Amino acid sequence: MQRTALSLALLALLALLASLQPVAAQTPRVPTSRAEISLSFAPVVARTASAIVNVYAMRTVQARQSNPLFDDPFFRRFFGAPGGPGGPGFGGPSERMQRALGSGVVVDAGGLVITNNHVIEGADEVRVALADKREFDADILLRDPRTDLAVLKLKGGKGKFAFAELGSSDDLQVGDIVLAIGNPFGVGQTVTQGIVSALARTQIGITDYQFFIQTDAAINPGNSGGALVDIAGRVVGINTAIFSRSGGSQGIGFAIPADMVRVVLQSALDGGRSVRRPWLGAKLQRVTPDIAEGLDLPRPVGSLVQSVTPGSPAEKGGLRVGDLVTAIAGQEVDDPDAFGYRFATRPLGGSVAIAVVRQGRELSLTLPLEPAPETSPRDEITIGGRSPLTGATVVNLSPAVAEEMRTVDVDQGVVVTSIEEGSPADRTSLRVGDVVLEVNGLPIARTADLSRATQAPARIWRITVQRGGRKISAMLPG
Repeated sequence: MQRTALSLALLALLALLASLQPVAAQTPRVPTSRAEISLSFAPVVARTASAIVNVYAMRTVQARQSNPLFDDPFFRRFFGAPGGPGGPGFGGPSERMQRALGSGVVVDAGGLVITNNHVIEGADEVRVALADKREFDADILLRDPRTDLAVLKLKGGKGKFAFAELGSSDDLQVGDIVLAIGNPFGVGQTVTQGIVSALARTQIGITDYQFFIQTDAAINPGNSGGALVDIAGRVVGINTAIFSRSGGSQGIGFAIPADMVRVVLQSALDGGRSVRRPWLGAKLQRVTPDIAEGLDLPRPVGSLVQSVTPGSPAEKGGLRVGDLVTAIAGQEVDDPDAFGYRFATRPLGGSVAIAVVRQGRELSLTLPLEPAPETSPRDEITIGGRSPLTGATVVNLSPAVAEEMRTVDVDQGVVVTSIEEGSPADRTSLRVGDVVLEVNGLPIARTADLSRATQAPARIWRITVQRGGRKISAMLPG
């Protein structure tokens, strides 16, 4: 019996040694050919780089000489202003050209280019240089400040343009290799390599929809609008910002996910001048550790519903104040920024399922995907006359306008949509997005109210506006 047991043990040992032979065959050795040591991203770059462009934005601005004498009409009459009698150099406003440089990506054979909105903001003229040295003027088809994206259309091109394929940013994982392609510091097209160091970065403070891909691929000034590319050569993000104390790359860069880029691009393809997104009609709050403890939650994640607008998709879907939203379309959302991104990238029409916790019970609600309504005409006017608001263009507030202008916690008043440079409204530090609530004791509900309130002269103007969720009152000289 002992011999049989010994024989079985010996056979088992021999079988084990036999199974280890393939491992021994894989022992590291010195490479014997160039093919064995070559590792290159050249094929990925070759597939994508021809679609990466340089974007030049030109804007004419007014420059004022510093000598205060030339603010006096007497001196200006006899000595003139630049471009007028008396020749240049004698004070007053003069024109100068301001230039901005960024990058972009051709995403359509017809010449559609995606770039950052901040690259072309305020531009009078936009010019795009392709990787093959050709240059084209470009029209701005759509600007979306909320995502910091813009869509351009190349003019005068014959034939089809090389373009890059948009991938799915949801397919990315932390640790994936990515390439950043753009024109940093204006030195020419440059490729840097790194990994995805984080996903779903929120609370960055760059755009309204904060849900960024973070990468350690070197991104520098001029890379804005360039492509973040995966190893299959697909564009998975648009490089938009860096975290830096020196102005150069410190290994933390942020890219707008391709799934958001696709929403903005589709709006341009549909002929829209702005992006139409689903409207929730509810205000969400981040869950802090204290709130989580009070609600007996295992961890501080999700979005707490603070308020629900009557008649909104949130109300229609059964969302209530106090509900904790934890997921949308089966995807977990940790905070309001994550929910906002997921909700905004859903197509209009149809509905979406959201998971909520209500008084300890898990529920599934179905919300319609509808745009914010234009409940009243905008009645746009530009304030004239002599008041601190002269030069401001205002419209009536509605859910659609509130979404577009990013106003919060206000449902009545008129909102400032633009301000003429150098006007009294500009000098009083009025801002686009301010909601005018009251002028000289008169409540302002519509643009006609504001027009009447600013027609009569006054020695002192008392104006109340709402900005960023808080009321500001000021007394200004007439």
